[in-house]
Amino acid sequence: MDIIYLRDLRIDTIIGVYDWERHVKQTLVFDIEIGMDNRKAAAHDAIEDAVDYGEVANRVTAMVEASRVQLLETLVEQVAALIQKDFQAPWVKLKVNKLGALTRAREVGVVIERGNPGSMG
Repeated sequence: MDIIYLRDLRIDTIIGVYDWERHVKQTLVFDIEIGMDNRKAAAHDAIEDAVDYGEVANRVTAMVEASRVQLLETLVEQVAALIQKDFQAPWVKLKVNKLGALTRAREVGVVIERGNPGSMG
């Protein structure tokens, strides 16, 4: 399996269930792994045959900044669906850290994996 990844993509957004969270942007840190078969892109040396990770970052950032969901779990599912649909990714893994969610923990967040990495040939 081939994996394209983005690490430490930081996005500020409104998220949370408490009243104060609905008025203050919080920073979310995304680690994104996208499973793809990269052989065609490698053979043709053409961005048209590859996942444009800059475009992934732009699309995810726009979605997250515009989002007003309460739960991190909801947002992560929406981002996974966006990547799978818009970038034809058969497999995606997301780790999202909600910075400062707990003062006693360095990181708090959600990790999900969607799709079938075995379907990539």
